[in-house]
Amino acid sequence: MIVRRLADIIGTDRDVLGHDRDVAEGTWRSRRLLLAGDKVGFSLHDTVLFAGTETSMWYANHTEAVYVIEGEGELVDHTNGAKHALAPGTMYLLNGHEQHTLRAFTDVRTVCVFNPPVTGREVHDDNGVYPLLTEEDDQ
Repeated sequence: MIVRRLADIIGTDRDVLGHDRDVAEGTWRSRRLLLAGDKVGFSLHDTVLFAGTETSMWYANHTEAVYVIEGEGELVDHTNGAKHALAPGTMYLLNGHEQHTLRAFTDVRTVCVFNPPVTGREVHDDNGVYPLLTEEDDQ
């Protein structure tokens, strides 16, 4: 059994400030509750996208499910131009590895699940992609 509290993760290496590749300052903060090293087959993140920011991403190597629990924003699907309002109770699944942009009108707090799980060492590349890393990459 694994039991973790968000308060215990804040300020550790599982508390990651990230940014869109075109912006120097942080556009989001992800607190990683479960990572690949926990060996449960997925990773679980409590992520906040900061008000007034845009973040472009493309999870070419992962499937991500996102559930919005606080805030207002917009999801833009670059594959077809569709725009989707984000508000508490909204879920979206990037099961087609869609390139997308998140626009946060207010702070938007989400719960995210990645499969395969991220290790915590990933950094978005110039295309907004996380590389596919495994815990074995450290050995």
